[in-house]
Amino acid sequence: MNSTVQPTDFDIHLYHEGNLFHSYKLFGAHKLTINSTEGVRFSVWAPNASAVSIVGDFNEWNGLNHRLERLNSEGIWTIFIPYLEEDMIYKYEITTRDGTKLLKADPYAFHSEVRPDTASKIYYLEGYKWGDRYWKRKKKQQTIYEKPMCIYELHAGSWKVHEDGELYTYRELAEELIPYVIEQGFTHIELLPLVEHPLDKSWGYQGTGYFSATSRYGSPHDLMYFIDQCHQSSIGVLLDWVPGHFCKDAHGLYMFDGSPTYEYKNELDRENYTWGTANFDLGKPEVQSFLISNALFWLEYFHIDGFRVDAVANMLYWPNSHELVENQYAVQFLRKLNEAVFAYDSTILMMAEDSTDWPLVTAPTYDGGLGFNYKWNMGWMNDVLTYMEADIHQRANLHEKMTFSLMYAFNENFILPFSHDEVVHGKKSLLNKMPGDYWRKFAQLRLLYGYFIAHPGKKLLFMGGEFGQFDEWKDASDLDWQLYDFDMHQSLNSYFKELLKIYKRSKPLYELDHQEEGFSWIDVNNREQKIFSFIRTSTNSQDKLVVVCNFSDVPYHAYKVGVPLNTEYVEVINSDHVDFGGSGVVNPKPLKVIEEGFHGLPFHIEMDVPPFGISIMRTKKKRGERRNNVKKEVRSDVVGRRKR
Repeated sequence: MNSTVQPTDFDIHLYHEGNLFHSYKLFGAHKLTINSTEGVRFSVWAPNASAVSIVGDFNEWNGLNHRLERLNSEGIWTIFIPYLEEDMIYKYEITTRDGTKLLKADPYAFHSEVRPDTASKIYYLEGYKWGDRYWKRKKKQQTIYEKPMCIYELHAGSWKVHEDGELYTYRELAEELIPYVIEQGFTHIELLPLVEHPLDKSWGYQGTGYFSATSRYGSPHDLMYFIDQCHQSSIGVLLDWVPGHFCKDAHGLYMFDGSPTYEYKNELDRENYTWGTANFDLGKPEVQSFLISNALFWLEYFHIDGFRVDAVANMLYWPNSHELVENQYAVQFLRKLNEAVFAYDSTILMMAEDSTDWPLVTAPTYDGGLGFNYKWNMGWMNDVLTYMEADIHQRANLHEKMTFSLMYAFNENFILPFSHDEVVHGKKSLLNKMPGDYWRKFAQLRLLYGYFIAHPGKKLLFMGGEFGQFDEWKDASDLDWQLYDFDMHQSLNSYFKELLKIYKRSKPLYELDHQEEGFSWIDVNNREQKIFSFIRTSTNSQDKLVVVCNFSDVPYHAYKVGVPLNTEYVEVINSDHVDFGGSGVVNPKPLKVIEEGFHGLPFHIEMDVPPFGISIMRTKKKRGERRNNVKKEVRSDVVGRRKR
């Protein structure tokens, strides 16, 4: 154990410089032994406070008993209190310069009371025995860019709840969620923010305790157990993380010492009027130390595999401005953040939720980029849903919505997101966005999922989409699990699971996701028939899939499609199969190649194209060919441009 009460001068220097990336070991409540006496050291940053005390159940909330000592002019306060025990609750009583007394939760607390109570709790994170060594070793041996990735995004408070309305605990989620995710075929789970937050309906996006895993689902050790069990089941765990803005509740970070502390001083910079939150002052060194430390904290103590960084656009540009004015503080912070994270662990996923056209988001900082390794493709999502929600007779006029993404698909490393934001606040569920009657809704959703899987980019789907949640997301109750009792929802789920199986075993669908060599159009111009056809290719240039999508309700027979190789083609999956709830327009037999050029390719096939359907076809393998196929090496100058 540490034998000193006070932080070192070097720690303090790094903190005020913005470079103390383990500031959670300096601040907060830490168990120490001083002169053979066990106790807890509390440290807090409150630069404009005139006095700071610790109050809690151990001193009857009397601020006169335990006053902190001010260490320096920059406002670090500390105290050592003997004989305190774990789970005791406390707050900082901060006296402002005008004499007002504020009761604040500890910004660095590791645990908190269950809402609606708001005090911090003394908690020791050490002691959990991790069993994910194999998972960590396997991650270091693989490169995610050439691997399949399909993320199941979920809100822990509404995936499932008990009949009496009680939330599932982290340990209960481990028992039920992990087998479900494995059965579906997802590779990762992404959890909406788990930082402590006072209001359930904020979904965690308005946090008060950035170092405190929310207590509404259990203890920090319970969360460690959940993540450990995911890893032991080969499921990665990603965390939605909000470094741009924070909750303004009285016990939180807002005006922490009676003046702007974690937030910008200027009101127009500080206030996020749309969300009712305050923006972090990303140019303040102490805030940089706080936020970057928070990212590393989740990696070190909870073994998180990556972050979806929320609302990057809100950071890159100054808020409350009539023009797009770049926030250079945010740009510098994001680069610094990503450099620190990748220096800690190069396998981490740093995914920017960015709706802007900011260049080089996923390029390394040394090449002038922001340093993320993935970016959500919000443009693709908006264009595709605009097309799908349109009346089918209007789709010819929206043809470019489905093709434009390939103009920029390889400029960044993209994730294709069908996230919670698209199925809430009156936007309808994905199934209910589809126009037409009951059958047409399911047929078009199957088609959409097939296009989603076949399009370049990694994948993300919000919970409920896998079985066709009909109502939009209701955060106050769980998913409509009873829909599994209905044939069409069962069939949709069977299709989705089969689609993910094919995705994970078909290298052309993921190996060259971020390189132009992995995709080529067959026919991009069939506006009137609303048919799109293209080729996906793996690192082995002979390993190709032919994809044909029909976004109309008209089936086509003996439809000619150009193909690149002189061999038979076998249908891998067809969304119109009767087992999936379709009408049965499929191609059950191998399709023979006709040695006549078409669509600019040397050969063609004639096939049946299903209504509102997608067909994915591969070349027919000769006996032994699959076994003896040797993976072709890819030039490092092609693959490595944005890889670490």
